[in-house]
Amino acid sequence: IIKTVERLNLDPTVHGIIVQLPLDTSSPVDTHLVTNSIRPDKDVDGLHQVNAGKLARGDLEDCILPCTPRGCLELILKTGIDIAGKMAVVIGRSKIVGAPMSNLLTWHHATVTVCHSRTVNLADVARQADILVVAIGKSQLVQKDWVKPGAVVIDCGINTIEDASRKTGKRLVGDVDYEGVKDVASWLTPVPGGVGPMTVAMLLRNTLDQAKKALNRAKTASGWSLQLLKLNLKTPVPSDIEIAQSQTPKMISELAEEINLLQEEVDLYGKLKAKVSLKVLDRLQSQPDGKYVVVTGITPTPLGEGKSTTTIGLTQALGAHLMRNVFACVRQPSQGPTFGIKGGAAGGGYSQVIPMEEFNLHLTGDIHAITAANNLLAAQIEARMFHEATQTDEALYKRLVPTSKGKREFSTIQLRRLKKLGIDKTDPNSLTAEEVSSFVRLDINRETITWQRVMDTNDRFLRKIIVGEGKEEKGHSRVCQFDIAVSSEIMAILALTTSLQDMRERLGNMVVASSKAGVPVTADDLGITGALTVLMKDAIRPNLMQTLEGTPVFVHAGPFANIAHGNSSILADKIALKLVGKDGFVVTEAGFGADIGMEKFFNIKCRYSGLVPNAVVLVATIRALKMHGGGPTVVAGVPLPKEYTQENVELLEKGFENLQKQIENANKFGVPVVVAINGFASDTQAEKELVQKLARQNGAFDAIICNHWAEGGRGAGDLAQAVERACSQPSNFKFLYDVSLPIEEKIRIIAQEIYGADGIELSPEAKEQIERYKKQGFNDLPICMAKTHLSLSHDPTRKGRPTGFTLPIREARASIGAGFIYPLVGTMSTMPGLPTRPCFYDIDIDPDTEEIVGLS
Repeated sequence: IIKTVERLNLDPTVHGIIVQLPLDTSSPVDTHLVTNSIRPDKDVDGLHQVNAGKLARGDLEDCILPCTPRGCLELILKTGIDIAGKMAVVIGRSKIVGAPMSNLLTWHHATVTVCHSRTVNLADVARQADILVVAIGKSQLVQKDWVKPGAVVIDCGINTIEDASRKTGKRLVGDVDYEGVKDVASWLTPVPGGVGPMTVAMLLRNTLDQAKKALNRAKTASGWSLQLLKLNLKTPVPSDIEIAQSQTPKMISELAEEINLLQEEVDLYGKLKAKVSLKVLDRLQSQPDGKYVVVTGITPTPLGEGKSTTTIGLTQALGAHLMRNVFACVRQPSQGPTFGIKGGAAGGGYSQVIPMEEFNLHLTGDIHAITAANNLLAAQIEARMFHEATQTDEALYKRLVPTSKGKREFSTIQLRRLKKLGIDKTDPNSLTAEEVSSFVRLDINRETITWQRVMDTNDRFLRKIIVGEGKEEKGHSRVCQFDIAVSSEIMAILALTTSLQDMRERLGNMVVASSKAGVPVTADDLGITGALTVLMKDAIRPNLMQTLEGTPVFVHAGPFANIAHGNSSILADKIALKLVGKDGFVVTEAGFGADIGMEKFFNIKCRYSGLVPNAVVLVATIRALKMHGGGPTVVAGVPLPKEYTQENVELLEKGFENLQKQIENANKFGVPVVVAINGFASDTQAEKELVQKLARQNGAFDAIICNHWAEGGRGAGDLAQAVERACSQPSNFKFLYDVSLPIEEKIRIIAQEIYGADGIELSPEAKEQIERYKKQGFNDLPICMAKTHLSLSHDPTRKGRPTGFTLPIREARASIGAGFIYPLVGTMSTMPGLPTRPCFYDIDIDPDTEEIVGLS
């Protein structure tokens, strides 16, 4: 019974549930347990203990009233009697009628006496009543002399008595002697035909009321009731993990309810993280989107300039201090950097996503799902080449399309391959020998395979490997490599997909190699699209977490910002924009500097999502600007030279040119730019004010000095106000290029407009690849430049605003499933290595408390 109730609880098309009592079963059943398994907002009988408790407490507007008492009250009100101040007597104390009826009369200001079978002098007590409600289950108990003249009498009883005049020999009567009492009472309900029909009417009214409430919830999500978390700020600022572990997060189910997610839209992964259903988009399709803000940065030092920290700090400021509906949408970090040299990516100081341990480690397993899907495809590529090399056409066909129970038929994915080949047949026995050969032979050119195996660990010794060295695979060995999991094209697809159907199509369109005839070989050709989608079916749903101050965060997808587009998922942004409502904000982050992550956010992510950004927040630090002004080399893990820890206005002013160029880059897209000057303890006020003045003079909508690392949302309060003002401006958003332009022309536009290059130089290999993509029909895809993030140019040593250079394009690759061409500028490593002293030296767990230490 409870399983059935739970299924109905989660069905959004069901607005009311009742359990017919008494239960028709000979088995022992806990009726109280069954009625309390109904969701309180679907309990249209009003019997759940939550509804009963609220009624007893007087919260009549926040509970569902039991049907029979509600019907009785309607009947009493219809008499015109003023209940307030009247003497009311309720005979019967059942949970279904008597007890809730006394509560209802009490909260309508009657003076109520509850009687029952053991009440002494019951008739005398009843005779005092101006309003008499009888629900005791004894036929015709209440006689004429029990009733005060002119009283209103409500008879809830239904009993069977002997009556020889009836065909059945029986008739129905109430708990009141109708014939005797009707001459005394001013109003009296008959049995049958009185309270019974009103009970049914109230059941339908309760159901209709709940349906209306469900519709209102479906139409709007703007009325949040967010319970904020207070920060306990300390000086000096403790370590990130100390701060994170000192905060007590809300249960994620509570947060979901606060932001108006429905119970059926949330799948809990423990107590502090959850998956959110894509069906939210269907429910809120008529809800206007909120304001859309992207956080980016200047060309960074190897230490990073605090984009993630600023994203979370700004979100906390908007939500916990300006009291706006706001969502942060951030990427899930790879475990490679977490255990390698960079550490985690949950933000820092008092601007973090919590719990940071969950955030930085497995989360809900999305990266593991990507790894499994990616490597299944890699295994199928090798297996297919092996089987084609060792079997005849006939043997391959027999195994690919086997006879089962006397029937031989193509699978759905095989029918798609036949259609692609131009073979309009559905009977496997009707193919000619030539058609069979075309069907079974992918004829993969081993030299063109671009699909690699992946794992989510930094391991330099997997950058080049040989596979196929087993005894049975001798003669089929091949040199290939492992990449880090987040560099997989499947990760980029997860970030750019707009639905499960769209993801399946994109996965099927992934090109993994070319045939010896130059025809692209896709995952769909390998028969694996459906299986990949199944492995990714949960990963497609965004992960819900929270900030240190209790505002919501979506953590979803984590593509590299060099060979991919470096942004969190479109789906997370779309759901968040609906949930915050038209006056709310969604703050998302683009990887690396504005020349890389922001450019790809606009030209790739916004192109596929159809979303229009309202503002750019451009993060700058004094130390990075000094580096661009000619300061000494910044090396991770090495103390900063004195130029960075002492005031140096000359270096700073010279290095401003990098920030100036990135402001110009953002303005090219028609979106207002707010510069966030992320302050450090060593920065002087004169230095910060100089950057603020220069930014305002050189195209920024505003420039704000921030201290969210040390103060949380309070330290980004001015930034939040500036962002709100920027978002009130009309958006003149535009793309940088038309995708129908030739591939090399789109590359040139990015190089000249965003990087400041004089032009581009294509290697012979890149030219050949670009021509092949054009012939294969891939010209009209956006461009995803794979370039160093440490300079606007291709040379990481050239800081500031380099000029007078030509951008060399070494190679051009294609991620057809994700939907972009990525030209390689220089050498790109897709498998990081571990440093001499990786982060994991400091990571451990307390075996008694299970508390993790050392994460950063």
